Amino acid sequence: MAHDTEVLVLGGGSTGCGIARDLAMRGLEVTLVERGNLTGGTTGRMHGLLHSGGRYAVSDQASAKECIEENEVLREIAGHCVEMTGGLFVQRPEDPDDYFREKLEGCRECNIPARVLSGREAREVEPYLAKDVERAIEVPDGAVDPFRLCVANAIDAEVHGARIETHAEVVDLLRDGDDIYGVKVRHTSGPGKRNHAAPGTTEEITADYVVNATGAWAGQIGAMADLDVEVRPSKGVMTIMNVRQVDTVINRCRPKGDADIVVPHETTAILGTTDEEVEDPDDYPEERWEVDQMIDTLSELVPILQEARTIRSFWGVRPLYEPPGTGTEDPTDITRDFFLLDHDERDGVAGMTSIVGGKFTTYRMMAEGISDHVCEKLGVTATCATAEEPLPGSEDLSILEEGMDDFGLRSPIARRSKQRLGSRAADVLDTDAANPVICQCEGVTRAEIQDAIDQSGSDLNAVRIRTRASMGNCQGGFCCQNMANELHPEYDEPTVRDALDELFEERWKGERHALWGEQLSQAMLNYALHATTMNRDKDPASADGSIEYDAFDGGRQRAEPRTDGGQ
Repeated sequence: MAHDTEVLVLGGGSTGCGIARDLAMRGLEVTLVERGNLTGGTTGRMHGLLHSGGRYAVSDQASAKECIEENEVLREIAGHCVEMTGGLFVQRPEDPDDYFREKLEGCRECNIPARVLSGREAREVEPYLAKDVERAIEVPDGAVDPFRLCVANAIDAEVHGARIETHAEVVDLLRDGDDIYGVKVRHTSGPGKRNHAAPGTTEEITADYVVNATGAWAGQIGAMADLDVEVRPSKGVMTIMNVRQVDTVINRCRPKGDADIVVPHETTAILGTTDEEVEDPDDYPEERWEVDQMIDTLSELVPILQEARTIRSFWGVRPLYEPPGTGTEDPTDITRDFFLLDHDERDGVAGMTSIVGGKFTTYRMMAEGISDHVCEKLGVTATCATAEEPLPGSEDLSILEEGMDDFGLRSPIARRSKQRLGSRAADVLDTDAANPVICQCEGVTRAEIQDAIDQSGSDLNAVRIRTRASMGNCQGGFCCQNMANELHPEYDEPTVRDALDELFEERWKGERHALWGEQLSQAMLNYALHATTMNRDKDPASADGSIEYDAFDGGRQRAEPRTDGGQ
């Protein structure tokens, strides 16, 4: 089977989906391929910060200026994906005064709104700040849902005629002499998971132009055509807490270092992050001591974190890039700017450009830059409209402020559903059918689950990224089976069981590094529920109720951090 398109975009993260939307809006025929689910790479493994630019105001002012520009754009076009929490750069007694002044001056030089608060004023904004915080700089940081934003771009790309193909892994670039003219993909799951071919089959997709937007994997894609793309993947570990300990983004106001930010995100708080260069973006194991260190260090800013429950941890890789010959050794010194690598100009191989570097906050700007480049290559004169046209769900933000009891839902559920769906809320929630809550932790109703299934088929992890179902305190222990039940009767039993297993395994992947104290008890409860009520572990002991409960944690105990790199 073969398919032809004008532009082929490789990678279904924020940049790839942004490019597909931009080019489709300009009238080009676009196909996007992604080896897993949308957001399966770096985009789905970020800390959820909508940058004001403050973090780069001293070290990388070009990136800082881009961030504040795009911060303002995303608030306008994607309001249902953004929460403007505000941010504080806080100074403790041991943090240098000179750096505080540099940070304030840098923000002002980059046109980032910034004002100084005393320690007392900062604690009025954020009561759980440590009592010895001396002062803070207030900036317009925010929290953004990367899953919702990425999917909104993909949906709008499809509305404008694009083909979005997930679970389609690029296994080779098609090259004829000095010309790249497409890719060969292998489909890794069936048509029920939103692709168009049977699992295990391959397909050649030819294109007038190919865009390599695979981020940290751009070097691996380039190597398929003997091209060097010198991406330097940098691992960042993050930890998710059980509730929002803060409602404001908290940054440590000191020179670069690990564990210096807390981001309130939906019902949780995300702690971050580390910065360690790795060789392989698919092989970067996290270690337990990194999570312990994160909590201990950030508890200096927000002491209540020591009393909180860690529900999971995760890690991603930044697609850092710097021009060859720069010679930077520390990944924290590498610019967060983005680069377009035209392989015709650079390598004498026509038909493909790679986009590398950058940040989630500037994804739309990056997409505009490469879309302009592609249009120039193809002789297309259409211009970008993505900074003005709202994404699906953001056309009418007033709907987020309307009555709390619409659609017969309890007020908190109605409010959260509207925040997720934006202006699509009426279309999705206005139903005469029963609409119970499927995921209690995140307040996700049947109507939202069914809407996501309509978009993504039987792939419950795709449903998860669209709704946040199973991403709350129980990490799916109480709702995974409810989500799977919503696949009936459209899908048969084996498909439903496989979907349930894939979802629960994905949840476990992030939990297994956070098993101590109360979270170990939560994992035990999840195991017991699934083992004893559905015998999902196929263990005869589960069926007769002889589980050894004493083998599990009886209360909150925190292990001391390892200093030898072990687990």
